[in-house]
Amino acid sequence: MTANKDEKTTSLDDVFGDFAELVLENVTIELDELKLALRPMVAQAARSVAQPALSIPKSLITSTFKKPFGEYTSSIHEITIGATKGEGGTRGSTITIGGHTAPAWDLFQSPPKNPPVVAADVFDMKISLAHSVKKHYKEVLEDPAEWAKLCVNKYGADVITLHLISTDRQLKDTSPNDAAKVIEDVLQAVKVPLLIGSAGDPEKDGPVLAKAAEVCEGEKVLLCSATVDVYEEIALAAKKHDQVVLSWTSLDINQQKELNRRLVEWLRTDQIVIDPTTAALGYGLEYAFTMMQRMRLGGLLGDNELNYPISSGTTNAWAAREAWLNVPELGPRDLRGPIWESVTALALLLAGNDLFMMMHPAAIKTVHDLVDWMKEHRRVPAEDYHDWTTMSIPEGI
Repeated sequence: MTANKDEKTTSLDDVFGDFAELVLENVTIELDELKLALRPMVAQAARSVAQPALSIPKSLITSTFKKPFGEYTSSIHEITIGATKGEGGTRGSTITIGGHTAPAWDLFQSPPKNPPVVAADVFDMKISLAHSVKKHYKEVLEDPAEWAKLCVNKYGADVITLHLISTDRQLKDTSPNDAAKVIEDVLQAVKVPLLIGSAGDPEKDGPVLAKAAEVCEGEKVLLCSATVDVYEEIALAAKKHDQVVLSWTSLDINQQKELNRRLVEWLRTDQIVIDPTTAALGYGLEYAFTMMQRMRLGGLLGDNELNYPISSGTTNAWAAREAWLNVPELGPRDLRGPIWESVTALALLLAGNDLFMMMHPAAIKTVHDLVDWMKEHRRVPAEDYHDWTTMSIPEGI
């Protein structure tokens, strides 16, 4: 079929009428302009059908709430750090972590027996710190005893972590005996439990922490840290002087299990806290969260190599450049930094972490406040569970 462009055909309707469907074969149409207007016959027919009036339901679908109970065959070991005078030490208080029988903050089944605690970081030498942290400690950066007092008296730290980084051979190469004098000063300055951190020097960590265990006889301190490469000397000293050991690995659950197996050859199960490493917000936090959560669940389900309280070096959040970088587009550093540390801590709180090593006063307070709030709401009375079958829908929705 050929339509001549000189003819005055203005619409295909003139040719085909009201056919709803056209099948054209071997057709050539020569036109200056072609406009197709497709009439939605089905849609028009549908619109012509009268719609029923809108009916608002009077109640929700019948359903009842069931508490999500899991089956856990084991519990997390309970660990106490610090010793009072009546226990052979000089601390004014102690902390106890662990003892859980359900996942972190499972308020339906078993709220945490011992809520998490916060330790404030103190260093035995002046170090480089982000400006928003440094301004809170600038008067005490060269006096670890005063630094510890400030953290406890002003910022409410439950525990002090004394990092003996000056013992590193690449820094001051402080001897174990000289490091012990700093420990004694801090023990005199504050009466909260103490965590003793080494410098991460494979040759110095063993002797330094062994000496720390000796001078802290009776105080039940946490020695930080035993690793798969350096653990025997630390474990033997902890056994001899009845201290607690931090079992540190780098985000590797199998390595953590292996190190724990080695440590229990010397130590009781109430002398071990695990630290699978904290990767901060933006630098692998989701991996650290997953690792801690897997360890907690593994311990609850009967894995005797993982049923220990978990510690987090939350201060690692300051290794993320976004926490302190001078980029106005990211927001004010004085707020961004502590928020970065707080978010890192709060994520790991939900994963099951028991002990937070922190630095910024605002971040410490944030975690304290949230833990206190969760402690107040950790037991939900049975009558507070709603029966959704009786719930009605308000008028006007």
